[in-house]
Amino acid sequence: MPANQVESREKLHSRARDVVEQHFSTLVEYSERLHANPELGWVEHQAAEWTAQLLEGHGFSVERGYLGFPTALRATFGTGTRRVGLMAEYDALPGLGHACGHNLISAMSCGAAAALAAVADQAGLTVELYGTPAEEGGGGKIELLKKGAFAGLDLALMAHPGPVDSAEANPYAVAHHHIEYRGQSAHAAAYPEQGVNANDAFVIAQVALGLMRQQLPAGTRVHGIQTNGGQAPNAIPGKTEGRWYVRAENLAALEQLDQKVRRCFEAGAHATGATLAITPESEPYSEFRTDARALEIYTRHAMALGRRFDAPAEQATMNRASTDMGNVSQVVPAIHPYIGLDCYPVSNHQPEFAEHCVGKAAEKAIHDGAVALALTALDYLVEGGAEA
Repeated sequence: MPANQVESREKLHSRARDVVEQHFSTLVEYSERLHANPELGWVEHQAAEWTAQLLEGHGFSVERGYLGFPTALRATFGTGTRRVGLMAEYDALPGLGHACGHNLISAMSCGAAAALAAVADQAGLTVELYGTPAEEGGGGKIELLKKGAFAGLDLALMAHPGPVDSAEANPYAVAHHHIEYRGQSAHAAAYPEQGVNANDAFVIAQVALGLMRQQLPAGTRVHGIQTNGGQAPNAIPGKTEGRWYVRAENLAALEQLDQKVRRCFEAGAHATGATLAITPESEPYSEFRTDARALEIYTRHAMALGRRFDAPAEQATMNRASTDMGNVSQVVPAIHPYIGLDCYPVSNHQPEFAEHCVGKAAEKAIHDGAVALALTALDYLVEGGAEA
């Protein structure tokens, strides 16, 4: 590469890093505000508005209610021919708040977007940030994809907090199901013969699932909770409900396993006479297709910031967590690295992990993630890593 081009690249890098430094306290404040005000999927109204306001402060044009989803947004800056998309997730977990660290995801992506906006004209970029609701089981990105979001991006990227750094996402494909049995309520002592016990149906299904586990293929998971098991011990439950997830290495394997899981739930209905309804909570999440060049660039920049990717394999298993970003990766080049909070054995979806998503380690993750994502986009797109 000619010396003047190297100098130009270094100037772009320097300006992007400076923007993150200049606005770092604002990014931390934004992250902590999200953390203190957790909102569940599809109702992240405050989070979406705060994100829109933050980006408008950096000159972005913001489409609120993007594609008809009240808590989705698309913010754009620049008119360049190369398009980079950053993903902001901001939904929380029921009862656990931001125990998956989506407040940090949004802060890192907003920081990277602001950094790239500062050099967009010189780099020939259009910078796009997508506020994507309902990642925790609602498949927000999938619904956006169905309406045409992300089409034509040259690169889509985000970073996700975890207990340790892990560069490459390797998530399971997953199906999310709402399970409902309907039977017939009756007095459990006086008229039990008149009842059809919907809770027994659930018990039978879970026994069948437990017995099936010894035949589960490697690289699969089946797990869930019963959310309604009845109302009173002296009333035979006439209705029970639950939420169940099925995971496999890819969508093809998921489809096969899902049929076996459904038969276990059908067994409960057959044995008791209850009726069964299995309703998808979203379309299945896909496995991830990582762009190798973008991942190499990200890893190099993250290591230059002091990040390490040598944690023992058992500590880096968060990279198996399912994500609707996998569906995006099937359409456009993408990466989804994990950025560590140095808190192992505490890990995502534990109450203690939410506590680690604020504080010094969380602040360093915001800084390093924003810088590494911005520099990755610059090197990938400006140096011609994507097909011209």
